[in-house]
Parts: sequence; C-alpha cells; structure tokens
Amino acid sequence: MKKFASMLMALVMVAAVLTGCGGGSGSAKGGDLKFTTGGDQGTYYGFGSVLAGQVSSATSTKVTAITSGGSKANIENLAAGDAQLGFVQSDVMAYGYNGTRLFEKAETGFSTVAALYMEQVQIVTLDPSIKSVADLKGKTVSIGDAGSGVNFNAIDILGAYGLDSEKDINPVYESFGTSADSLQDGKIDAAFVVAGAPTTAITSLAATKSVYLVSLDDAHIAALQADSPYYSKAVISADTYGMPEDATTVAVGAVVIARDDVSEDDVYNFVSGIFENVETITTSHAKGAELDLDFAASVTSVPYHKGAAKYFSEKGLTVATK
Repeated sequence: MKKFASMLMALVMVAAVLTGCGGGSGSAKGGDLKFTTGGDQGTYYGFGSVLAGQVSSATSTKVTAITSGGSKANIENLAAGDAQLGFVQSDVMAYGYNGTRLFEKAETGFSTVAALYMEQVQIVTLDPSIKSVADLKGKTVSIGDAGSGVNFNAIDILGAYGLDSEKDINPVYESFGTSADSLQDGKIDAAFVVAGAPTTAITSLAATKSVYLVSLDDAHIAALQADSPYYSKAVISADTYGMPEDATTVAVGAVVIARDDVSEDDVYNFVSGIFENVETITTSHAKGAELDLDFAASVTSVPYHKGAAKYFSEKGLTVATK
C-alpha cells in the first residue's frame, strides 16, 4: 500500500509539472505564438527576433518572429487571427484601438503587453544642404509604406512645417531597406524612417556614405505635440551614424500587443522571459539596454493583457486591464 501511495504521489507530481502547475516565473504551460514585427531592415524585426529567441529558450512558450508591414499591418494581422503578438508604435496602437486616423473602425480585440523602448523619427539624407524639414519642399522624399505608421508620422511632421505631403514634395512610398537603397542610388533626396536608432538600414548606408539626419526645432516640436501628444522630444547622438552633430527629433513608444484570447500563461511567459533576462538580451541587441519595468507598465491608452498585469503585479506595479 505504501509503495502504491508513493507511485501515485510521483504520478501526481509529474502531472503537475506537465500541466504547468509547478509555479515560478515562466513555468506555466506554454503554446506557440506568431509575433509580427516589421521589415527585415528595421529594429522591430531585429530586436523582435532576439526577444522571441529568449522567451522560447527561457520559458515553455515558443515565439516565432516574422517580418511584416509594420504597426498598422500588425494590428490587422492580430484582428484577422494571423498572429498572436505584434510590435506597434504607441500612436498607431491608440488610433487602431479607437478607430481613428489610420483606421476606419475600432480594433478592440487586443491588449497591451509591454512598452519596450522609444523609436525615433529619423529623416535621413545624404545631402548636407537639407538642414530643416522646410528644405524638403520640392524634393523627392520616401514617406514610408502607404498606410504605415511611418507614413502617418511623415505627414504629421511635414504638416507642422506647413508642407503638404502630396503637393509640396514628390512623395514615394518605400520600406526602410528600399529607402536606403534609393538614397544610395540617388533616386530620392531624403527618407523618413521611424525605428529605434541605430537602425540596420541606416547603419548599412552609413558604412559607405556620409549620412545626415534632419533636425526639428523646438517651436515646431511644440506645435506637433499640441496636436499629437504621443510624440516626445528625442536626441540622436552624432556617433550613432558617424554624423557631424547630434540630431533633434521626436519619438514614439515601441509597444508589444497581444490578442485578447492569447492565454494568460503565454503572455506572462513572454513578459517574464524578457524582463528576467535583460542582461542576456542586451548582449544580443543594443535595445536591450533600454528595457525598463516602469516604462513597460506606463501605457495608458490601451488596457493591459491579464498575463502581463500578473507579472507586473509581482514586481509591485499596477496596470489597468479590461
């Protein structure tokens, strides 16, 4: 009888482990998640791939990072059920949730997972005579893929300087990588790139060409923020791309979102897999150094997923959920 009881207890313990009842960070039973990021030359994909690998190795949740059209496309992919996680700009996330600006209807079937870092609006040129946004008038400028978050940011900033993106410039609609190639080949005069600096596409360009970033002045930044509070002032240091001086610009937050029907365990594993392994992540990607729990829990425009809220609660942080 004692032998039978011991065997029964052993089976119960094994079952507890297999069903994720053992407790502890990242120990919950995990599933397979598809994580849409951005273009293969952008920070979303590069950093997203590192995060996916870390979460997959540190927890029972397996995450696969894939390329995509960026923020708006990622929200649409989640809505269609084609992915479970996605990277988004903080401004585009709010527009999607509320059904404004870029979106014809509200997409409310997703929740915030974590804000990870700030991504800067980088206006890239190889022409040192282009010193202000106003100097873009009459120029051929890449303003991001049509309908992308970059596209909307470009329209905002051009508008702050009194420029119409359809009338005052010759607009082209290109991804980060294509924009870098077009600059290299002299096909365009400047390009808007919204991504965490340094950005792969610009770094590659700077390896063979002298790269300049167009700065925004304080008065126009203030005007921009009055209309769009999602923007914050940012400075990109000269050594980022070997530039002659620092560049002043604006930035938005890079946020991970999840479908509401993703399990609490999987989202918990995703957040814990990242924030319990920040040092390891930082050795693989520079953006790891910007990971911060307080910033991660700072989003107020879209409620958090319960799995993320559980992790933040364990760290003494309270976030709003649905």
